[in-house]
Amino acid sequence: MKHEGAPQGPAVPQEAANASAEPGDSFGQYRFGGLSGKLLLMTVLFVMLAEVFIYVPSIANFRNTWLMDRLTTAGVAASVLAETNTIAPRLQEELLRTTGALAIALDQGTQRSLIAMSDVPDEVDMVIDMASVTPWSSIASSFGILTYRGEGVMRVIGAGQMGHTERVDVVLPIALLQKDMLAFSGRILALSLVISVITASLVYITLRALFIRPLRKLTRSMERFAESPEDSSRIMLVSGRRDELGDAEIRLATMEEALSRALQQKQRLADLGLAVSKINHDLRNLLASAQLFLERLEHVPDPTVSRLAPKILATLDRAVGYTQAVMSYGKAQERAPQRRLLALRRVGDDVADVLGLADHDTVRFDNKVPEDLEIDADPEQIFRVLLNLVRNALQALETEKDETLVRRITLEASRDGTCVHVQVTDTGPGIPENIKKALFKAFHSGSKHGGIGLGLAIVAELLKAHGGAIRLDDSKPGTCFCLEVPDRSV
Repeated sequence: MKHEGAPQGPAVPQEAANASAEPGDSFGQYRFGGLSGKLLLMTVLFVMLAEVFIYVPSIANFRNTWLMDRLTTAGVAASVLAETNTIAPRLQEELLRTTGALAIALDQGTQRSLIAMSDVPDEVDMVIDMASVTPWSSIASSFGILTYRGEGVMRVIGAGQMGHTERVDVVLPIALLQKDMLAFSGRILALSLVISVITASLVYITLRALFIRPLRKLTRSMERFAESPEDSSRIMLVSGRRDELGDAEIRLATMEEALSRALQQKQRLADLGLAVSKINHDLRNLLASAQLFLERLEHVPDPTVSRLAPKILATLDRAVGYTQAVMSYGKAQERAPQRRLLALRRVGDDVADVLGLADHDTVRFDNKVPEDLEIDADPEQIFRVLLNLVRNALQALETEKDETLVRRITLEASRDGTCVHVQVTDTGPGIPENIKKALFKAFHSGSKHGGIGLGLAIVAELLKAHGGAIRLDDSKPGTCFCLEVPDRSV
């Protein structure tokens, strides 16, 4: 036998907001294993949980309301019949039929009256006192009634009318309440399913439009870009969304653009290596022929020829080495430096002779390196470093059309302990801001025309092999490159 506590106030049932919805179409190869299918399953799960949380208090409230209705009906009729002091059998039957009760008694404090009674079993399976029910006892009793099996009865005690002191005692079949509770559960389930299907469909379609489609767009963009990363036209177009997906689009487009640019640079490097390898053999033959002609000129009794021929021969030898060096840059690292102690001023004079700066019409070369300054470096590599920097400065100055401009290249150097600091400065227009960040990377050419952007990259690599470094000094007008060449470790 079960006993309950205080009653629960009436509550309006609320329906779940989400329900499962059939997808309008399959999403390619993923079908129900993708995000759409997972979203559908999660929606169904959350709807079922919401319905459980709503159904439990609703069915308990229905039970309490149902019992109070029976007590009120029985109490009103019992009060009227008790006042007449005559209870006809026909009225008793009508009252029992209306309330569905098996027995009705009225307790007026000092007097207890049996109003109506039919066949009442000897045992009562449940006793419910509506004055002492609690929410938890209502829920427990509701599920006890729903799962009850048998033909038992319950005794319900409570106030018959609002504001009256008499109490009504009613014996009811449990199956009668169980039948109405099951019918109410069916109605709640049907209504919940209708609302859930409509709500879940709208939520599902909205989420698919806001998240699933943009994600598939990102995937398709990545697949299309992966087919040909070098093609910049395949970079994703940003939609302009101002949310997390929009930020993902921007970052993806930025990454694709950087990757495409890097692959294009690598392709240029590969093409350069292939081109140099094709012309290297023929160029060597041409330079070798030029060397033979110059060797014959050495025997001509002319002071100018005797002075210039050795320098031209040395220049041709370097040209052959530079052709091979460009190809080596495209395939492997530079050779390790073979260091010697060098007179840096003489190296600067050789660079000026090769570039024709000694008697240049418009550009002046100032070699301010002290006569006694020695540098510990590879002769050919330090020559290439200075040659690249001075040649870049010369090309920048030669593009200037205004004859009033000062065109000067200055080579300076000083020793600080075991490190030699070298500065190559010119009075040109300077380095454009848009290429400063990638100044020492391959194929990032400056403002001069016809350059492929390898000069500064080679300079940086050769200095790094010496344990040194190069940087751009923005504090001076024009362009100033500062070099550090430390002595070799002993």
